[in-house]
Amino acid sequence: MRGYKVFNSDWTCRDFQFAVGETYSLPAGQHPVACKQGFHFCERAIDCFSYYDFDPKNKVAVVEAIGEIVIAGDKSCTSSLKIVEEVSWEKVLTLVNVGAGNSGNRNSGNWNSGDSNSGNWNSGDSNSGNRNSGDRNSGDRNSGNRNSGDSNSGNRNSGDRNSGYWNSGDRNSGNRNSGNWNSGDRNCGYLNSISPDTILVFNKECKLSDWEGAIVPNFFYFECTAFVDTYEMTDAEKQQHPEYETIGGYLKTLSYKEAWQESYRKASKEDREKVKKLPNFDADVFFEITGVRVE
Repeated sequence: MRGYKVFNSDWTCRDFQFAVGETYSLPAGQHPVACKQGFHFCERAIDCFSYYDFDPKNKVAVVEAIGEIVIAGDKSCTSSLKIVEEVSWEKVLTLVNVGAGNSGNRNSGNWNSGDSNSGNWNSGDSNSGNRNSGDRNSGDRNSGNRNSGDSNSGNRNSGDRNSGYWNSGDRNSGNRNSGNWNSGDRNCGYLNSISPDTILVFNKECKLSDWEGAIVPNFFYFECTAFVDTYEMTDAEKQQHPEYETIGGYLKTLSYKEAWQESYRKASKEDREKVKKLPNFDADVFFEITGVRVE
């Protein structure tokens, strides 16, 4: 059985010295036991980097198990292992990525320098969009993080071309705007430079100072995407997202209410209770927004 193994730059692994072309065996009478004794390797090169740093200084080699073999998930252990040949780092990149021109790990897109991207030209990690320099963006051309819109330099925007944060509108330089072209904060209209000192909370007017003094539950800060590991995927999801074989799963987009409900499900009892102390709390309005019924 052939596979791959990663070594330190000096061809050591866990203080054991290896060399290309040599064969190493357990003492007579000993048997391989995964994670305890024997010589470990992976059938796929990509799986090696679940256990070793993705570092070009490391050595990678094709190996051949010629003794007793124990398979433990994505890794194997053998009583006798031959180090067949070194694999160049350029070849490693083609083995661990589905796309072309990647310097990162587990990319199914092209020309990514980050890791686990399914889009193209990303320098950040876990992007499903294109040309992102931040992380976890599903939109395109973002330099911030966790944007689902396009061309944002801020973070957590679902709108486009925002330099602020948490905007669902477009072209805002302020924060938390649902309208467009605002340089102030918390505007739902257009072309505003001021920041209102009253807001609506649960459909009723509230002083901004009252809201800012409130303790917002931690479960309010949720993501609208969730990475689903391979072992959690259904057969239908595997057919729809073939990139799972490369990146170890896929990035699932949750509906707004699904995201709320999942976050509430994971919240502690103490954190759930905080929602009732928010200004103007209204259980019916909260249910309408989130699909979560708070008694």
